[in-house]
Amino acid sequence: MHMVKLFIYKSQIMKYTLLSIILICYNITYSQVQTFNYNGSDRQYTLHIPSNLPNDAPLVFVLHGYSGSANNIKNYSGMDQVANNNNFAVCYPNGTRDQWNYRFWNVGYDFHQNSTVDDIGFLIALAQYLQNEYQLSAEKTFSTGMSNGGDMSYLLACQASNIFSAVAPVAGCMMEWIQNSCSPSKPIPVLEIHGTNDNTTLWNGDMNNNDGYGAYLPTNDGINFWVQLNNCTTLEIDTLLDLDPSDGSIVITEKHKLGIENNQVWLYTILNGDHDWPGSYGNMDINSSEVIWDFFNQNINNASNIIETNNNIEKKLLKQINILGEEILKNYNGIIINIYTDGTTSKKMQLN
Repeated sequence: MHMVKLFIYKSQIMKYTLLSIILICYNITYSQVQTFNYNGSDRQYTLHIPSNLPNDAPLVFVLHGYSGSANNIKNYSGMDQVANNNNFAVCYPNGTRDQWNYRFWNVGYDFHQNSTVDDIGFLIALAQYLQNEYQLSAEKTFSTGMSNGGDMSYLLACQASNIFSAVAPVAGCMMEWIQNSCSPSKPIPVLEIHGTNDNTTLWNGDMNNNDGYGAYLPTNDGINFWVQLNNCTTLEIDTLLDLDPSDGSIVITEKHKLGIENNQVWLYTILNGDHDWPGSYGNMDINSSEVIWDFFNQNINNASNIIETNNNIEKKLLKQINILGEEILKNYNGIIINIYTDGTTSKKMQLN
């Protein structure tokens, strides 16, 4: 037994030595856990900064799910490699531990109703510290996250839109109380990546609070909330190539464009997808981290290309189409796109 342990120990040393050589050869900064004191409490985060990162580079926060950790989501998402390829910094903060010793983000779940953790304040303070300490861009700071981390990103969109310029939840949801109280200082772009067979964060929501998290909106309703808040006026729908038929799912994209300050709201629907980060697990037709960065990067490029919209046209339903652009009849099962006379759109999932 001792010989086995010694062999494992030596193997680990060799592994870490090899990793160090690789990092030196490729001139990549190794990510380490760091501490940030907020309101008298030491909070942990991992920061990844690619080598030779220019000043005013973007900063992307990646928030772990309930019971997860910064290290889990760092390894799961693969965002470091996307950052290396596109010159942005990545911060993976740790949530605090609840009464069951699970890390979480305080988004007001029913079983956390007595929690006083101020995660909004912590993430704002940490973002501002990193911007100043590493000369990162205050205008190009974003948040994404998985599940509970996605829910937290929605909360940031509502309460910290002056700090986070866009959010991209994966398998996240809008809690009902967050929607009811949402009054951002400015509307921001939103991307959601979500599986229709998600058994944790239900595609159709849980407005009756059957699962005990608290009431939360159906995925489509959450997206429509941000489409309306951003006053998006055009919609592009596409079915992506089924690059991996063995994963049992396909991806449908809906991109609402020409909103306030040229903001966009995207929904990547993973038909038959589960509670996953596509590209890392589940659907393999997309790489979620690359999609998220593409969305954030488009937000950067669109910010200076503002287009005026006309809000004085009378709005009436013009027609209804499916995701293939075909006009639909009654008793249709699937995604319905409503097209109005003022050029706006809305959508819903209809199951008869």
